[in-house]
Amino acid sequence: MSRRTTTAALAAVVALLAAGCGGIPGSVTSVDEPEFARELPVPPLAESTVADGVRTFRLTAQEGSTELLPGTRTPTWGYDGPYLGPTLRAERGEKVAVEVTNHLDVTTSVHWHGMHLPAAMDGGPHQPVEPGATWRPTWTIDQPAATLWYHPHPHGETEDQVYRGLAGLFLLDDDASRAADLPQEYGVDDIPVVVQDKVLDDDGRLVLKDDGGEPGTLGGTVVTNGVAGAYQRVTTERIRLRLLNGSTARTYSLGFADRETDLVATDGGLLDAPVRLDHVRLAPGERAEVVVAMHPGETTRLRSFEADLGGVAAPFAMGGNDAFDVLELRAADRLAPSPEPSWGPSRHTAADALHEEEATVTRTFDLDERTINGRRMDAGRIDEVATVGSTEVWEVRNTIPMPHSFHVHDVQFRVLTVDGEAPPPELAGPKDTVYLEPRRTYRLLMRFDDYTDDVLPYMYHCHMLLHEDEGMMGQLLVVEPGSGAQPGPSEALSGHDVGHDGGHAAGHDASGPVVGDGYGPRQAAGGHDHAG
Repeated sequence: MSRRTTTAALAAVVALLAAGCGGIPGSVTSVDEPEFARELPVPPLAESTVADGVRTFRLTAQEGSTELLPGTRTPTWGYDGPYLGPTLRAERGEKVAVEVTNHLDVTTSVHWHGMHLPAAMDGGPHQPVEPGATWRPTWTIDQPAATLWYHPHPHGETEDQVYRGLAGLFLLDDDASRAADLPQEYGVDDIPVVVQDKVLDDDGRLVLKDDGGEPGTLGGTVVTNGVAGAYQRVTTERIRLRLLNGSTARTYSLGFADRETDLVATDGGLLDAPVRLDHVRLAPGERAEVVVAMHPGETTRLRSFEADLGGVAAPFAMGGNDAFDVLELRAADRLAPSPEPSWGPSRHTAADALHEEEATVTRTFDLDERTINGRRMDAGRIDEVATVGSTEVWEVRNTIPMPHSFHVHDVQFRVLTVDGEAPPPELAGPKDTVYLEPRRTYRLLMRFDDYTDDVLPYMYHCHMLLHEDEGMMGQLLVVEPGSGAQPGPSEALSGHDVGHDGGHAAGHDASGPVVGDGYGPRQAAGGHDHAG
């Protein structure tokens, strides 16, 4: 029986169980509580060089081993190290390049999640990096300050490669963030927090479950920046936590049992003003920045509370009933002063703003078990075509009672409504990924600016990585007015496998030159090399 068939059967069984029992208490996906005795590792800021106006970073995907649990070496993958990768950082207006070298024995890619950039630089399935090859995307940072991240995106292999440890943060700064009253010293009062869950066998090796469970592997070991049971020393009155759900399937509800926090930013950047919350729900791929107030000498823990999955068939089987601590904060006896969080608008605010009245297109997307609008991913098919400069409304609905999320490449969208009502405060900021509660309609407002390509698409997909790998993904072209591009089979992309073997995807040759200079708008340049 295929995994997809098993998944469907299990989903039906747990739905019947839940219906018959009126909801089942407890959990089959519970998390172990470790001793919080290991200092939180903070990914280093990536080194870069600047020449001819381009800031260049270098990343190498490689194998290694990591003590996810103390005293146990686990084989892992990372960038420039055994697990995760360094934090890249750049300013709005900078032109950047990243030289990505693959020292693994499998094909990979690196997607810049949340980044506005040309499709040829996006790092999705159409930009494979073969073993031994180097890929050098180049683009200009032109979006608000935000906590973005990077991770592999080879179709059919994304879940496995992220699970092994390939991920890192990409921080953007701008005039508003630089002037903000926010903790800003990276690694001191401005801390990246990458939360992930794992299954380890008796030898300490990572295991991806293949038991039909939904929405994928839900592990009993939770690691923060690659360490189970981590603590962070606090030396200031306030600390900023840049939270990333780096898991492949588990949704977290992060907060503190003894205090509220100030939510200051979502996926794509700062909110209009801080929002006081006791927890924030994050599905895989979502980010949030929170500021936590501390008192001298105290200890508190960041906790994942039972996550409201919004009416899924069996929360007890999908992580909804699990609650556990993920990070301990230990305040020093004396704390340096920190101001209340506040900030003003960027000089780009008016240009960045999205206006619903400017929308000229409305699209509808229904997510079922492994399809979007009834179709699985086909690397040789274009599903949607948008015109550069257009503002659109996407109406997205999860049609079944299991967890799904929705991620759109290239844009930051605004959640207009959920079932016709204003979104909750944690969904009011710029977003590129959103958890979809079953059988509710999310109206998303977005604009496709700057970049065009008649051949290479952007992706939109469920960010539950098992679902993505098994076909829950579509392809979007952004084109110039009058280009003539239409949805349907693409002669330029057809005949190229982007399947579960991680084979050669259609797109630019990983070892060849990139097309375009990273500025827009532009048409697809001649001479696309569609590697076969």
